[in-house]
Amino acid sequence: MTEAPGPFNAGEPALITDAGGTVSLVEGSTFCLSDGAGDVRSGSMHGFFFRDARMLSRWELSLDGRAPHALSVMTPEAFTARFVLRRPPKAGQADSTLLVVRERLVGDGLRETITLENLGREATAVGLELRVEADFADLFAVKEGRGSSSGADATVAGTELVLRDRADGLRGVAISASGSPVVVPGALSWRVVVPAGGRWSTEIMVQPTLAGRMVEPQFRRGEVAASTGPARKIEAWRSASTSVEVDDPALTAVLKRTESDLGALQIHDPARGGRPFVAAGAPWFMTLFGRDSLLTAWMALPLDVGLALGTLQTLAELQGREVDPFTEEEPGRILHELRLGPDSAHVLGGNHYYGTVDATPLFVMLLAECRRWGAEESTVRALLPAAEAAMRWIDEFSDRDGDGFVEYRRATDRGLINQGWKDSFDGINDARGRLAEGPIALCEVQGYAYAARLAFAELAEAFGEPAKAAAHRERAEELRKRFAETYWLADRGWYAVALDGQKDPVDALTSNAAHCLWSGIATDEHAAVLVERLSGPEMDSGFGLRTLATSMGAYNPMSYHNGSVWPHDTAIAVAGLLRYAHVPGAVELAQRLAEGLLDAATAFGGRLPELFCGFSRAEFNPPVPYPTSCSPQAWAAAAPLLLVRAFLGLQPDVPERRLAVAPHLPGRWGQLRLRQLRLGPVTADITATGGDATVEGLPEGWTRTGTTG
Repeated sequence: MTEAPGPFNAGEPALITDAGGTVSLVEGSTFCLSDGAGDVRSGSMHGFFFRDARMLSRWELSLDGRAPHALSVMTPEAFTARFVLRRPPKAGQADSTLLVVRERLVGDGLRETITLENLGREATAVGLELRVEADFADLFAVKEGRGSSSGADATVAGTELVLRDRADGLRGVAISASGSPVVVPGALSWRVVVPAGGRWSTEIMVQPTLAGRMVEPQFRRGEVAASTGPARKIEAWRSASTSVEVDDPALTAVLKRTESDLGALQIHDPARGGRPFVAAGAPWFMTLFGRDSLLTAWMALPLDVGLALGTLQTLAELQGREVDPFTEEEPGRILHELRLGPDSAHVLGGNHYYGTVDATPLFVMLLAECRRWGAEESTVRALLPAAEAAMRWIDEFSDRDGDGFVEYRRATDRGLINQGWKDSFDGINDARGRLAEGPIALCEVQGYAYAARLAFAELAEAFGEPAKAAAHRERAEELRKRFAETYWLADRGWYAVALDGQKDPVDALTSNAAHCLWSGIATDEHAAVLVERLSGPEMDSGFGLRTLATSMGAYNPMSYHNGSVWPHDTAIAVAGLLRYAHVPGAVELAQRLAEGLLDAATAFGGRLPELFCGFSRAEFNPPVPYPTSCSPQAWAAAAPLLLVRAFLGLQPDVPERRLAVAPHLPGRWGQLRLRQLRLGPVTADITATGGDATVEGLPEGWTRTGTTG
């Protein structure tokens, strides 16, 4: 009997790291987690996953009955890895003469080539065995450490090992290999003699089955890696993207990893014409997430507007149409997440869940921003009905008591208790550490609603509805005034993180307040004081901005949302500070936060994780990892792009043929160069150093504003 699932996301995430570290490979909706030797061991959180289900729960290599010794692992791209191992030395010997290399590639399947190289002076006999198991567990079950109770049936068809979900025979996986293996249920094995100085290899293919049909992998047997689907996809992404170059080697390494990770996290949905959207992150969120996908697309606009448009179009098709308390769907509401795993219907009431308060205003903000970046008029026009429906949701469903503020309260006990970006159950609390009771009106969401009204006004005016535009601008200014009166804590010097169900301010000092700078809802007077508060050691960890100040009652640097550092959150804070660059201290704090964040990225091998612990830099250097952090993760990967755009002061307006560039680059960056920046039909090159910039390639009739070199 299958165990009944608990409330959505109620279980604590299980550890996915160990002493040897976890190697994550990702390509679209396919990903693989293993240890540093390339093994997936039974009972761990590792596995080969496809469309929210674990297709392989064991993938363990042995030589002569012993595990090989791991030497190193290289991941040149997010979807491929090379594990370098050796056969354990013989008894009484210190060295081994047999090198083992596992080359792994994922993309709608898995391909692994195992090569044995004999570095000795005589032939060597090797017994090679690969143990294979599957449990077809739902991603939620793996995340919560539950696994699957159904298991798999294993059969051998010739030289192919076939594993099928015992609970659902339509889901399965087939494993085949070259080199004439002996195949039995649960294992493939080879008896090999490798001559002195010689090599032997086998190529193993893993092909998933869904709905009784084999999934075509993005590679063929024997195909060189550079010709495979994942490699072609990343090269096409790079060719179509703006080139970003910088003197600072640390930032260069981070941007290179950003480009690779964002390319691999893209999912091209064949059911929707292959249009792209970005998945939120591996391992737990390899799917469309409203908030995460929208913010990532916003950050990535300097590289590619098409990713943002694909995300908007996909979310528009999935936009709420009716009221359903179980999934929290409401007319006009933008999706929180889309799931495809075997337990999705039980956990979410279906594959679609809408419990997010911020994705809907972010949708409208991004649509207007895409227009400024040169999206075709017809594409923007086609999305206007979705934007209008989103604004109606803000007016009719998000304001439960008519006070003008956007708020949330989950519809059933299956939904998320907190529905902003800090969506853990204890993510919203006051200065004493007491949890806020709903309905909750988050400060940053009021900023998003303010920016969404201005964005919709801009769209309405551009498409011939000036009266509607004026009405939304007026409502935006009313919201800004009421926000300043209600949320500002004059005796503290920051915005309340929220209003609770009694309309009392939730008075904790949090990073949420910095989002109010990014959206522009903050007044200059309040911004000047807020900059001082954010500058102190309570909030600045030395590696980025903490989510919660050290002086608050719920502060815990090892928590998910109460004192940790999230790179995307720090990047938004930096962008907000630079929006208020005229405020004393704002630029200096922005540069300090950015430099700390890039130092953290270097410590993590050039890839920013979803989050890390918020200990001070003076106490722990390098930063301490958070054990269940996603990596790669979309908005963490995109955060460096937001830093680049913000420090450039880059604000295009293609319909008006205007480009603003007002840089405040950190000194350590040196010269920053953007090549082939696409602005609709126009491409431009930007070169900046410090506070100066030059722009080349703008045609006649364009206006350039900002500083010049």
